[in-house]
Amino acid sequence: MSTSKAKTPQTMKPATAAKKLGILLSAAPAEFQEGVVSRDELNALQADPPSWLADLRREGPHPRQVVAAKLRVSISGLARAGVTGPLTTAEIETLKAEKPDWLEREQTIQTRVRQDELRLKQQRAKA
Repeated sequence: MSTSKAKTPQTMKPATAAKKLGILLSAAPAEFQEGVVSRDELNALQADPPSWLADLRREGPHPRQVVAAKLRVSISGLARAGVTGPLTTAEIETLKAEKPDWLEREQTIQTRVRQDELRLKQQRAKA
């Protein structure tokens, strides 16, 4: 006799789903913020994003990790520069165009960090 149970779908909190989708939870529709998201629903959102998700990804506001990636700096670099809140794509593009001193400095730091990480990874691969 088989005693297999029906699988309960794996769910996550909206904040976790928003992070995985690279969006700011507070900018998502209320029904997304208030519900739970199953793994299948998350996969469907990633595979075929609805218009609200596509708009958020394109225009923002973006969470810090996305802002940092778009500016090619670390999240710590954003904090050092006093950028603590979300930014829209337009605000990010303005910063890129203006190239303030802090942005150039943080991009240089991030480039060095990535070069060091790559060098260490290559050294470990040889060992």
